[in-house]
Amino acid sequence: MEKWTRDQLKVAFSLYCQMPYGKMHHRNPEIIRVAKLINRTPSALAMKLVNFASLDPSIINTGRKGLGNASSLDKEIWDEFNADWETLALESQSILQAMGIDESQNSDSENQPLESYFGETRKAQVEVRIKQSFFRKAVLSSYEGRCCMTGLNDQRLLLASHIVPWGKSKQDRLNPRNGLCLSALHDRAFDKGLITVEPDARIRISGAIKVLADNEFARRALLSLDQKFISLPSKFPPSEEFLKYHNQQIFLG
Repeated sequence: MEKWTRDQLKVAFSLYCQMPYGKMHHRNPEIIRVAKLINRTPSALAMKLVNFASLDPSIINTGRKGLGNASSLDKEIWDEFNADWETLALESQSILQAMGIDESQNSDSENQPLESYFGETRKAQVEVRIKQSFFRKAVLSSYEGRCCMTGLNDQRLLLASHIVPWGKSKQDRLNPRNGLCLSALHDRAFDKGLITVEPDARIRISGAIKVLADNEFARRALLSLDQKFISLPSKFPPSEEFLKYHNQQIFLG
C-alpha cells in the first residue's frame, strides 16, 4: 500500500474534526464516501482517523488512546492545522476540487453570519460557507448532535455557537474549542449575555432574565438551568480561556 500523502492526510484530519468519535469505523457511509474520493479503503481511512485520535489531548485525557501508532507525518499535520483551522477547512476543500470533486455546494451554511456576505465576491461567499460548515459540523459532531444544556437532539434546532464572537477573534473563528452546541433559543440567550458557561462547565443565568420568574416557559427553558453543568463533548472541549472571555466581556452578570 502506498504511503499516505499530505493531501490525503489533510482531508482525513478535516473529516476527523467533523465526525463523532464513536462513528470512526469502516462501515460509516461518510467514511466509505470520503475514502473513495481520496483513493483509500474505508478501513484505512477509519484507522487513520483513530490514529489522529491518539494525538488528541481531549481523547487521551479521558482514557481513550486510539490506535497509538500515528506516523510522524500524522503528527506534523496535527501540529500544523490544530492552530490554523481556516487553512485546514479551505485546503481540504481545495484538494477535493483539484480531484474534480466540488463539495462546496453541499456546505452547510445554516450557521453563517449574514453580514459576512455584504459586498463580497462569489468566491468569498463560497469560502464563508465552507468555513461555517466546517465549524458547525466540528462542533455538533463533538457534542454528538445534542444541545449541551438541554439535550435537544434535532439538528434543525441546533446551532454551533461561538463562545468568543466571530468578529472578535479571527484566529479562533473555526476553532472547535470556541464552540458550544446549543438550541436556537439558548444560542440567542448566550449571544446576548443572558446565559453563560463558567470554566468549570457550570451554567449561570443573568439577573437580567431572572425577572421573568413568573413566566412558566422562562422558568422551564432558562431559569431552571442555573448552576447546572453542561454536557461535555467527546472531543474539542470548550476552552477555559474562551469561557472566561464570555463570562467577563459578554455575560450580563
